[in-house]
Amino acid sequence: MQKALILNAIVLVVVLEADLGPRRAISWFRVLRPFVTSAAAVAFFMQSVTTTGTGLTVELALSAVGILLGLLATAMMAVYQSPATQKAVSRAGLGYAAVWIVIIGARSAFSYGSAHWFGSNLHHWMAQHNVSQNAIADALLFMAIAMILTRSIGLAARASHAGSGDTVHLDAPSTAPTR
Repeated sequence: MQKALILNAIVLVVVLEADLGPRRAISWFRVLRPFVTSAAAVAFFMQSVTTTGTGLTVELALSAVGILLGLLATAMMAVYQSPATQKAVSRAGLGYAAVWIVIIGARSAFSYGSAHWFGSNLHHWMAQHNVSQNAIADALLFMAIAMILTRSIGLAARASHAGSGDTVHLDAPSTAPTR
């Protein structure tokens, strides 16, 4: 449980520090840093990947949920060409922060709750469906990594199209060029 809370805090700090605010430059470092963070998280937190049964299903399902939530978070960020620098920049505000805070808060509540609120029910379900504790921990890790990597890939893709005419400017500021 402590590992999951630490991972959640790391993900939240890394993402919000990189993305919150107006006109955040989109650099290779900004896009690749979550990949490095994810590799470190896997090395530090990964137990053993479940390769069969319901445990594998749980890991795959939470990975898919992470991808969908990463797409949601990415959609909450405006990406446009800066009129001053002609380079891709982003802007993320309270809505973007709220998405990350709610999702990471829910993951943290699940981790805490599994030890303090509904542990016996969860353990009963896990025993019934032959799901190990490692499978649950790894599934939550995969969800976090899928979300943050989807955010990075989405940010890079949108940045590569900024200013090319086929970008949809989501909630772009009034100083952004109009097309």
